[in-house]
Amino acid sequence: MWDMFSNTCRLFLKGKLFRDPRAVFMRWLIVFAVVAAVVLVLGLAGLPIWLVVLLSALAGGALQPFLFKDLKYQ
Repeated sequence: MWDMFSNTCRLFLKGKLFRDPRAVFMRWLIVFAVVAAVVLVLGLAGLPIWLVVLLSALAGGALQPFLFKDLKYQ
């Protein structure tokens, strides 16, 4: 199990895990921007920090399967 994890990390860091690393990065940026916007909006609304973190994590986690469903591995 550890070998599979370390091999995947090495391939990812070398840029050889995904067929189109630029698409992965762009989709990651979309998720990051949405989560940052949710954090800012909810933080400015005066919600407790634990609730802001929980809701922003749920938003980011819900977006990932939708955005990353068409990624191709090498």
